Amino acid sequence: MTQKLPEFTNNDADNAADIEMNLTGMKCPLPVLKARRQINQMAPSAVLKITADDPAAPLDFEHFCDTGGHQLLSSTEQAGIFTFVIAKSAG
Repeated sequence: MTQKLPEFTNNDADNAADIEMNLTGMKCPLPVLKARRQINQMAPSAVLKITADDPAAPLDFEHFCDTGGHQLLSSTEQAGIFTFVIAKSAG
């Protein structure tokens, strides 16, 4: 049984990404680990756009943002491909 997660989006989020990462083909925990490494190198409030196809990615990135203080600006799914737009915490 597959759990349907709600999708939300900020229409401007896709255009505002400072860096984009294609993490398709990687399985948990690699997408979050690579995103964490990248976001740690970014300036506060910078925006990272991630594409992943791991079924665990929606929960993983929600948890990543909650625990890291980052803002999940957008989370969408289309044909098994998830796109996340994350703003790095300001502090």
